[in-house]
Amino acid sequence: MEAHGVGLRRVLVLAFCVAGIWSAYIYQGFLQETLSTKRFGADGKRFEHLSFLNLAQNVVCLIWSYIMIKLWSSGSNGGAPWWTYWSAGITNTIGPAMGIEALKYISYPAQVLAKSSKFMLMGSLVYGIRYTFPEYLCTLLVAGGVSIFALLKTSSKTISKLAHPNAPLGYGLCFLNLAFDGFTNATQDSISARYPKTSAWDIMLGMNLWGTIYNMVYMFGWPQASGFEAIQFCKQHPEAAWDIFLYCLCGAVGQNFIFLTISRFGSLANTTITTTRKFVSIVVSSLLSGNPLSTKQWGCVVMVFSGLSYQIYLKWKKLQRLQKKRKPM
Repeated sequence: MEAHGVGLRRVLVLAFCVAGIWSAYIYQGFLQETLSTKRFGADGKRFEHLSFLNLAQNVVCLIWSYIMIKLWSSGSNGGAPWWTYWSAGITNTIGPAMGIEALKYISYPAQVLAKSSKFMLMGSLVYGIRYTFPEYLCTLLVAGGVSIFALLKTSSKTISKLAHPNAPLGYGLCFLNLAFDGFTNATQDSISARYPKTSAWDIMLGMNLWGTIYNMVYMFGWPQASGFEAIQFCKQHPEAAWDIFLYCLCGAVGQNFIFLTISRFGSLANTTITTTRKFVSIVVSSLLSGNPLSTKQWGCVVMVFSGLSYQIYLKWKKLQRLQKKRKPM
């Protein structure tokens, strides 16, 4: 009976994590697409300074992580010093900025699909990781789906919503974003290995501290910097400022649920939840934001997520084998 109760609690916590990640990031994606395509006010102006979203999110997540550390941390725990994040902070500032800027040139579904190829393509092309045949099959499905989707003609309705339609530039920015993300992740892993007592909140605080510093310099470092124009736009269009605040809040809340999922259920469960979330984000974008996809484009979406799903299954099988080996005979 006790085991049943523990199992039920575990299922409820998992359901809570899924609901939290899905709701936070699907709504954040909707807001991101709104801010990149909507014309605000009577003058019909677009919010052109999308990089400002990164600065705003850095600030909100910095404050959020500081509060969480003060509430839940028992003081100095031997974690990584704040200055160790300076190099990861650079790539974590440039990479997401490129990903957001890509929305000026390609649709939100195209951006999500391109960024979904991160783990397989970056591991194979950038880091030279050798995979098994089934894993290469996953890579082929993901790469093929993204490539065919990029080559297919986008609907005129979707193109009309973009600020500056340019597919090669948009996809190029997405893949540069993935490359920078790869360096960021590798640096974070290195910091965690050197300072094992570093908590997820410590990492979040350090990364967003440096991200705030770098973005502040970029956005407000000189009199004609774009940050001043972004602030002025928000003053003239309060609805845009509200969308930006909600966008940042979703990012901070989503990070909480990701940390909870990894700590309770492991990185594989988190990968599964976030992968399915991306698929749902494309569906939501197609249905609610007026980005219709053709039958062939939906086929490409299915190709990509079939590859990602098979990759998750292979990881699960590998994890099962490792757990069997560790069990005492």
